Amino acid sequence: MIIESVDNKKIKNLRKLKQKKYRDKEKKFLIEGIHLVLEAYKKGYLLEVILEETDEININVKTTYVTKDVIKSLSELETPYNVIGVCRYTKEKEIGNKVLILDDVQDPGNLGTIIRSAVAFNVDTIILSNQTVDLYNSKVLRASQGMNFHINIIRGNIKEYILKLKKEAYKVYTTDVNNGKSVKSIKKEEKCAIIMGNEGRGVDEDIKDMASEKIYINMNENCESLNVAVATSIILYELNK
Repeated sequence: MIIESVDNKKIKNLRKLKQKKYRDKEKKFLIEGIHLVLEAYKKGYLLEVILEETDEININVKTTYVTKDVIKSLSELETPYNVIGVCRYTKEKEIGNKVLILDDVQDPGNLGTIIRSAVAFNVDTIILSNQTVDLYNSKVLRASQGMNFHINIIRGNIKEYILKLKKEAYKVYTTDVNNGKSVKSIKKEEKCAIIMGNEGRGVDEDIKDMASEKIYINMNENCESLNVAVATSIILYELNK
C-alpha cells in the first residue's frame, strides 16, 4: 500500500514531530536522507522509514511507501530526500571520563558541528544546559551528520553537574581570554570536562567561577573571538593530543 494523501492520519501525526512539544511528548523525531537513516539504524534508534514509492532501501526496518508530495509535506528542506526516518529519542547514559559542557549554545548549526567534533576527538559525554537549543532540531541533526547517535548527550542543570564532576575529581576547564592559560600548556587528565559558552556572552560568570582552571586559544590579536563551534573544535583537538 502506498500513502498518497498528505491528510492521511499517520502522515499528519508524523508531521507534528516537526514541533518540539510533540517530539517531547512522543519521544520521537524525524531525520532526512539515507546517511542519517543508516547512522540511526546502526545504533538501534531507527523505528521506521518513510520511503518514496519508486525507491528501495536494504535495511530490516518497518517501511511505509508514500508519494513525493507526502515526502515534501514531512520534509523541512526545499529539495527533500527520498527517505525520512522516524527515530526514538537517544538514551542518556552514565557520564564518561571526557566531558563537554555547553552553556546555552543557541545556534543549531553550532550545536551540530560541536557534536561532530566531540565524536571526532573522543569526548564521552556532552551535557547541554536547559537553555541550549533542542538536540532534535532538524538543523542540529543535519549539522551533526548522524554523530548524535554515537555519543552520550545529557540535558540538565549544568551547575549541578559541574559540582558533581568536581566531587568526582574531574578537572573542569573553561575559556577565559583575559585570565586563562594557553590551551597548549594543558596536560592530559584522565577525567576532565570543558565548559563552552553562549555565542553572545560566552560562559556565564557564575559558571566560569566554578571551573578548576581557565584556558584560552592563542590567536592573532586582530581577531577578537572565534565562533563557538570553531573554538570548541580547536580545544577538543588540543585536549585529545
